Parts: sequence; C-alpha cells; structure tokens
Amino acid sequence: MEQKKQIWQTWADTLNRWGLKTLTATFLEALGPLNLFGAQVVYLGQPLLNSFLPESHLNALAELLENPQTTQAFIAVLRQPDSPASA
Repeated sequence: MEQKKQIWQTWADTLNRWGLKTLTATFLEALGPLNLFGAQVVYLGQPLLNSFLPESHLNALAELLENPQTTQAFIAVLRQPDSPASA
C-alpha cells in the first residue's frame, strides 16, 4: 500500500505542475461508474502503455479505477492543498 501512496503522490505532484490536479479530481468524480471501463482499457492496453509508464504505475492506475473507495482516496490526495515545499 505504501508503494501505491508514493505513486499517487508522484501523480499528484506531476498533475499539480501541469495545472491539472483539480481538473483530474473533477474528471474522476464525474466519470463515476465509467471508471471501471477505464480500468479495463488500462489492463487491455498494458502491453502498449508499458512503453510510456512503468508496470507498477499501470497496475496502480487500473486498481484505482476499479475500486470506488480507492478512487475517492486518490481524489482526496488531489484535493489536498499544496504544501510550500512542493510549490
């Protein structure tokens, strides 16, 4: 679980740098039931997507999309205010 939290924080930091943190949280909330479909797309596309992301990140993403509670936990990470150290 600790590795997943580290991966989530890496994603949150990257999305924050790109200015997409709030948009991503809103998008995940709005998709709701379609997140499960997104997880299946990640699983099916894994051979191609491995060229862009490490397998551990792809697995974490698919698991995040599969489980509504996990999705909500990641949204909470995205909704956290930025710390001065990351700014």
